[in-house]
Amino acid sequence: MVELYNTIESNKRRSILLFFMFFVIIAIIGIVAGLLYHWIMTIVVFFFGFVWFLISYFAADKMVLAVSRARPVTKEEFPHVFHSIEGIAIAAGLPTPQMYIIDDTAINAFATGKDPEHSAIVLTTGIIQRLNRQEIEGVIAHEMSHIKNRDVRLMVISAILVGVIALMSDLLLRVMFFSRGNKKQNPIVLILGLIFLILAPISALFIQLAISRKREYLADANGALLTRYPEGLASALEKIKNDKEPLEVANKATAPMYIANPLKNSKSFLKNAFSTHPPIDDRIAKLRAM
Repeated sequence: MVELYNTIESNKRRSILLFFMFFVIIAIIGIVAGLLYHWIMTIVVFFFGFVWFLISYFAADKMVLAVSRARPVTKEEFPHVFHSIEGIAIAAGLPTPQMYIIDDTAINAFATGKDPEHSAIVLTTGIIQRLNRQEIEGVIAHEMSHIKNRDVRLMVISAILVGVIALMSDLLLRVMFFSRGNKKQNPIVLILGLIFLILAPISALFIQLAISRKREYLADANGALLTRYPEGLASALEKIKNDKEPLEVANKATAPMYIANPLKNSKSFLKNAFSTHPPIDDRIAKLRAM
């Protein structure tokens, strides 16, 4: 219980740090834009960054649901899944989250929302079709734990902010290459500006990676405690690992939100070193050792 409260407080602090780092990167992008073109560009970047901050804070969860093409479903459509969500929410001491479905046969899931009172659990149709009842409950309990631990706001906002920093950097790089207005610019400024605009989205990704993998291990453990059956989640993760089908609606910004990497890229050392998810075999082993 103490670890849970420490995790909640840690996620609140990380949310504040995440916003601070976002503003730092946006500020530097604005300064670079002003140096390369005109000071008005700095104001434009600052304004756009502030507006996007407000949108992310108040509507990031809705944006992620829209990008993921998730649709709300009724209890009549999937009654057994609804009953599982309701039961696990009661066990966790939380309000029942809304249920959304992504129409894709890949096996994956994520949770989103502002707080436990405004949250949703999103499942692919692949989970409902290809996992048994205990495995589905294991996945739901894992996502319910993310909601209880206040992971959801942290991850959904980080996904949106990483995306907007990448978008702004890419836009300014394109303007730099196609604009004739920078021909008289100091070449040192141009080179430094170019380097930063290339590194900005990479820096944003590292901020996202800095959100510890421990949150997945903790959600696994808490989920197993909710169901009192670690093998259900372990078996679900095993099927997810063996599923080679990528989730079409996922992208690099939203991938960290899922229970497991939905992109199914190559299993290179670099991919594992910089993945936002811990190795799935380690997660399965820890669950089976409980």
